[in-house]
Amino acid sequence: MSRFARRIRSSVQFELDAARLAQAQGDAAAAFAHLERAHVLGQAATVEHVRVHWRMFRWAAHHRKPGEAVGQLWRLAAAALMTGIGWLPEGNTGGANVSGMRPMPVPPDLQQILDAARR
Repeated sequence: MSRFARRIRSSVQFELDAARLAQAQGDAAAAFAHLERAHVLGQAATVEHVRVHWRMFRWAAHHRKPGEAVGQLWRLAAAALMTGIGWLPEGNTGGANVSGMRPMPVPPDLQQILDAARR
């Protein structure tokens, strides 16, 4: 596990836990928003990247969103194969509603966490 991966893991877990809580409270949109934030944080670390896409797949299956579920299956494979070579669009939120190759702005609070993990 890389130094970055070790440093970012707790922040990714925080967002995954927040997603689980939102889901338990019946707020599917907030749950997915937290999964997207976890994706932005974890996409440069293979294990975290795959873990987030697995949770996104589970969210899609739970909510019977077949398009999202299929998109997540593709993204799971890509995350496992491409993360290690650095083929990542920064800021991409990871949902099937956006191109997997589209860079997106990183929210300032997440950028601070990423910068600290990279130091």
